Amino acid sequence: MLTKELISDTVPSLKTTDTGSRALSWMDIFKVSHLPIVKEKEYLGLISDKDIYDLNMADEPVCNHGLSLISPFVTDSQPIYDAIAMIAQLKLTILPVLNNEQEYLGVITNTDIVHYFSTLLAADQPGGIIVLELHINDYSLSQIAQIVESNNVKILSLYVHSPKDSTKLEIIIKVNTLELTSVLQTFSRYDYNIKATFNKDDEMESIYSSRYEAFLRYLNV
Repeated sequence: MLTKELISDTVPSLKTTDTGSRALSWMDIFKVSHLPIVKEKEYLGLISDKDIYDLNMADEPVCNHGLSLISPFVTDSQPIYDAIAMIAQLKLTILPVLNNEQEYLGVITNTDIVHYFSTLLAADQPGGIIVLELHINDYSLSQIAQIVESNNVKILSLYVHSPKDSTKLEIIIKVNTLELTSVLQTFSRYDYNIKATFNKDDEMESIYSSRYEAFLRYLNV
């Protein structure tokens, strides 16, 4: 997926004549801590609520202050993973998107990213979850897929997690059935370490919640 597919038409941009008060009001309404300042189609930078409070500029136009605005952005042709990395690195709540002519198109919000992450996990589709634990050098996506599909089961999503300070990986597989017995037996025959399985609503809600919270921590929401 490219960044242009997640551009929000909801969060407004600020004009140079807009006041700090207006900026803070919009930040509160749209539940963000940053807003872009745009002059016609030219992106000038991001202003944060902290900038406004620190400079005591709430009643004056944002252009009246010599702010050292940060100007992060992605282009509309970049992969969404670039946007995720930049939002996490800079601790942003929104990220502006420009076209190849450097014209402002809109923003991607943390909410957009979380919704995208949810679709990647196939969270809204019924099925069971298998968690494998294996050494990095033993990881083979093609073999895992072959094992699952040899049992007439389809992979809905696959998430690879590398715990900190560990040489092992967790492979979290969402499949299109709650009946996991045959797939688990095949993994066992191939000497895979099955760390956990989830095929009940309360169990799956728990793992979705865990991964969702981990992703929010990654984005520093």
